[in-house]
Amino acid sequence: MLAHLRAAGLGALADLGFLGLDNDILDPVIATGYIATRTHKLTRGQKEANRVLAVGRAPVEHGFAHLKNWRIPTKLRTDTARATRLLRALLVLTNLEIKR
Repeated sequence: MLAHLRAAGLGALADLGFLGLDNDILDPVIATGYIATRTHKLTRGQKEANRVLAVGRAPVEHGFAHLKNWRIPTKLRTDTARATRLLRALLVLTNLEIKR
């Protein structure tokens, strides 16, 4: 996945489950948040970075939740390129409906 993102010149926003996946400090393609522990509290900047990341991920997470409710991905029987275009369009329409 990392090689494909780098080759395409793209990046990804991810949750803390992907922490440590992309260890390339000079050219990261996966942006994850910061994690606090009992001994390591987050700075204001780290908290703000987590907020910004959450704002960027929220519409996508909501869109996928709606798609799962509609059970569209389980019933879809087509090639992956067409399915990707269809799901992107559905996510856009879903987000437009949510914002109304």
